[in-house]
Amino acid sequence: MVLLENDSFLTELTRLFQKCRTSGSVVITLKKYDGRTKPVPRKGHSESFEPADNKCLLRASDGKRKISTVVSTKEVIKFQMAYSNLLRAHMDGLKKKDKKSKS
Repeated sequence: MVLLENDSFLTELTRLFQKCRTSGSVVITLKKYDGRTKPVPRKGHSESFEPADNKCLLRASDGKRKISTVVSTKEVIKFQMAYSNLLRAHMDGLKKKDKKSKS
C-alpha cells in the first residue's frame, strides 16, 4: 500500500476512477486513525496513549493497486471539498438496483 500526500492521493484516485470507468470498481474506506502503527495491547497491560491530533485514514483500491492518505484536522475542510467534487464527477457510472415486485 502506498501512503500519499492529500493532493497526490486525489490525483491517483482520479486515475483509478478513469481506469475503472468501463469495467471494474473502486473500493474506498475511511476510518479514524490515531497514529499507531502497532496493535493495541490487551487488557491488563496498561499503556496510556493519547493522540495529540485526530486524523482520518482514507484507502482506495481497484483490486490490484492500493493507495492511502492520512488527513489531519487542519486539512479536513479543504480535503473534503476536493474529495466531494471528485466523487460527484465520477459517480455517473453507477447502476440502479433492479426492484423486484412483490407477487
